[in-house]
Amino acid sequence: MTDNDRALCATTASLLRAAGGIAALGLAMSGIAIGVLGLTARSLSLTSCMGLGAVAIIGVLERYLALRLRFDAGLFEGLAHGTITSMPALDTALSRIGVRQLPDASRSLADRVLGTRQLLQRHGITVACQAAMLLLALLTQDLQ
Repeated sequence: MTDNDRALCATTASLLRAAGGIAALGLAMSGIAIGVLGLTARSLSLTSCMGLGAVAIIGVLERYLALRLRFDAGLFEGLAHGTITSMPALDTALSRIGVRQLPDASRSLADRVLGTRQLLQRHGITVACQAAMLLLALLTQDLQ
C-alpha cells in the first residue's frame, strides 16, 4: 500500500469514528421510545404509540448499521497502520471469519471507501427517519 492509500484509510477511519455521534443519537432515540412505550403506552394516542414503535423498530436497523460502521472503521484503521497489509489479505481474513465470501477479484480501495460512505449515508438516513417518527409521536400526543 502506498502512503496515499494509508492516508485514505486513516481518513476514512476518522470519518467513521466521527459518525459515532450519529449512532449515539440513534441509540438514545430508541431507548427513549422503548422507555416511553414501556411506562406510558396505555395513556398515549394510537398515533403516538405507532410512531414510538416505529422508532424502536427502525432502531434495530440503526444498530446493525452502526455495528457495520464500527467494524469498517477498525478495518480501515488496520489498513492505515499496516496490521492488515493488503486487500487480498483483508479479503482472506473476512472470508475466514465468515463475514464475506472470498471474491474472484479483489475490490479496489476506492470501491471499498465508496461502499463505506454509502453505508454511512444509509445510517444517517435511518437516524433521520427515527427522528422524524419521534417528532411525529411527540406532535400527535394528546396534551392533558
